[in-house]
Amino acid sequence: MDQQLQVFVTVAEKKNFTRAAEKLHMTQPAVSQYIRQLEEEIGTRLLERTNKYVRLNKAGEIVYHHAKEILGIYTKMQHLVDDLIHQTKGSLSIGASFTFGEYVLPQLIAQLRHTYPDIQASVLIGNTAKIADLVMAHQLDIGIVEGAFEGKQLKERKFAKDAMYIIASANHVLVKQEKVTQADLEKEMWIIREQGSGTREATISMLQDIGISPKEQMTFSSTQSIKQAVEAGLGITLLSKWAVQKELKAGDLKIIFVQGLPFYRSFSIITRSPFQTKALEVFVTLLENNDLYQSYYS
Repeated sequence: MDQQLQVFVTVAEKKNFTRAAEKLHMTQPAVSQYIRQLEEEIGTRLLERTNKYVRLNKAGEIVYHHAKEILGIYTKMQHLVDDLIHQTKGSLSIGASFTFGEYVLPQLIAQLRHTYPDIQASVLIGNTAKIADLVMAHQLDIGIVEGAFEGKQLKERKFAKDAMYIIASANHVLVKQEKVTQADLEKEMWIIREQGSGTREATISMLQDIGISPKEQMTFSSTQSIKQAVEAGLGITLLSKWAVQKELKAGDLKIIFVQGLPFYRSFSIITRSPFQTKALEVFVTLLENNDLYQSYYS
């Protein structure tokens, strides 16, 4: 069944029997046979086929969703068994929210690669909600997120702190102002992240903490686009200092110093399986003992 599911998932993702066969190093008739066998076992057709495309029908969408989860569990099981007799190696799927994934994680992956060259790490970056969902579905071995998320079956452990500041363009009037008041901040356009983002959650918490309610807000779906909007003078924002290090150094962006800031939030490790492969174990140790950021327990 696991081979049938692997073939089915590959066909669904490639949307083509020929391309799926090439990826799986199989013949096209063999791929077609696996799909027929799976459809017979499930009891219904799972794919719509034409000369131009292959796509999932409603039943196929259900099978695809659960097949991804089953294959993720199977892979993790195989790695755990392999760890009993082999050195630290194998695949490691890492998910991270944007701030950590874009500005901190690359250096950690480089360290991991240097120390454990036989670990094949793959990285997916998304907002906190998306990463939590993929860890829940066994499609990621570990997630690194900030902010709150739903998922009672997930194990969460805080491991690092993140300092966040109000950021503006270099020539913004509030940058040069000696004292910035609540009224000053309320008049500004605030550039914030989308729903499900840990940075958005931090921004809302910060605004509540300092007691202001901005009159105007604009939503962007990435930290990079927010930085560009702020640099262009569109408004102000709250961002991790990690995310604006280069711009601050270059003088393109500036910190608006406000009483009560920086705002601190925590980075958390989330996992679902109670078991850890050796690859995951050494990566978690690297996360918890690294000096790139401030430890949550310091």
